[in-house]
Amino acid sequence: MKRRGAVKSILGIGAIGSLGTLSGLSSFASALPEQDGLIPVLFVGHGNPYNAIQKNEFNQKWKEVANNLPKPKAILCISAHWLTKGTYITAMERPKTIHDFSGFSEDLFNVEYPAPGDPDLARETSQLVKYAEVKLDENWGLDHGAWSVIMQMYPEADIPVLQFSIDYHKPGQYHYSLGKELSSLRKKGVLIIGSGNMVHNLRKAGLPPGTEMTTESMNREYGFDWAIESNEIFKSKILAGDHKSLIEYRKLGNAVNRSVPTPDHYFPMLYSLSLQGEKEKTTFFNDKCVTGSISMTSFLIA
Repeated sequence: MKRRGAVKSILGIGAIGSLGTLSGLSSFASALPEQDGLIPVLFVGHGNPYNAIQKNEFNQKWKEVANNLPKPKAILCISAHWLTKGTYITAMERPKTIHDFSGFSEDLFNVEYPAPGDPDLARETSQLVKYAEVKLDENWGLDHGAWSVIMQMYPEADIPVLQFSIDYHKPGQYHYSLGKELSSLRKKGVLIIGSGNMVHNLRKAGLPPGTEMTTESMNREYGFDWAIESNEIFKSKILAGDHKSLIEYRKLGNAVNRSVPTPDHYFPMLYSLSLQGEKEKTTFFNDKCVTGSISMTSFLIA
């Protein structure tokens, strides 16, 4: 697989065919050969949990992106919804589906995404990271920051999925530096996905006056001035390769601080950016704000 051929087009101009399934494999990590190029990296704005089950422009683009990637050997997801003291990676054979939300309809709580895990890959990953101790976890599973996106991209649930936790007590530089040490996984066909939202201020979320709150209206384009401003700042810094400013995002002004009141949904983006190679380009998709204060903006690095 040639490096620039890893993705044909983010716009869906032709699809790379399936490379087969992994359902018959209990483990692949130790024998997995390195590839000539690097599998791309994703950051996905996952938005509200209904994106897992209700067809809309955002999850259709997730499907389209997946269809234009080589089928990964495994997926490692850094989700905004697994916050820990210390750093962990899931290491069970069969991760459970975690319904880590409330106030939604029963159909969401009935969702199961039965993708396998891979304990061998978890151990390999924990050993390759030297920047920090990565502990093996057998209790967590897949939270909705992971399965709501991945089940749309790979509905067959035939690809091993692991989650990597976010040490919430550490600053942005810690997460960026730690993420860099995951880069060798890309040569082994592991798709690394950061799942969060660049702009995420739930306390300020709302809809235009007179608009009824529905699953459809929550996904209509609507952003407060400060949210739109922050989204543009983040994109310009990403395109300029100015990762230092993004790591030190608190220095980027009032709009950004209002848009990122807590870093849980922001840190997954730093993991994705940390994996960008010197000559790799960034392609944005789902570039919209919704409910005033949440950005669905996502990007692919290849």
